Amino acid sequence: MSLAERLVRAWQDGNRTDPVLLTGDDRELEGRDEADLTPAAVLVAVTDRARPGVLLTQRTDTLRHHAGQIAFPGGRLDPGEDAVAAALREAEEEIALPPSQVQVIGAVDRYRTVTGYTVTPVLAAVPADLPFVASEAEVASVFEVPLDFLLDPANQIAASAEWRGRTRHYYEIRWQDRRIWGATAAMIVNLSRRLAW
Repeated sequence: MSLAERLVRAWQDGNRTDPVLLTGDDRELEGRDEADLTPAAVLVAVTDRARPGVLLTQRTDTLRHHAGQIAFPGGRLDPGEDAVAAALREAEEEIALPPSQVQVIGAVDRYRTVTGYTVTPVLAAVPADLPFVASEAEVASVFEVPLDFLLDPANQIAASAEWRGRTRHYYEIRWQDRRIWGATAAMIVNLSRRLAW
């Protein structure tokens, strides 16, 4: 069975009975209509190898927002784009991932951020060991984390911190010397609650 077929089966066999999915702080988003949020998409690219991995990027320290953070390749939708087109375009711009090498499985549960975005993760399979070229303006590095490690609830640590006078709750996942947290970790947690991997 191919990786794409395994991912489709894992999605089909996953939890469909009211899983508890994460979204941004509902108090921050209260009263905001979905139409008020900026649509965005990210590519959850799973590498086709014996132990599949997920491609992630570390953002450059020079960015105005989320500098140095770990993220999926992605960004806001351009006019006329759907989530799949945006995720593929952004992955090509950020890490030089050719769209022709991406086998899209489909869009998964959207995540609303406290910063006013509604983000659609697009699950996909990609060949292992493609040569990536990080966009110097946005991406400091591209790396891979084993899918089973990310989806394991034992590695998804609930944490909290004070920010702008409020206690914020979030998840973080530690991989080697990297800290995956915030919206990226939340989307991984949501995926782990949906995929029967």
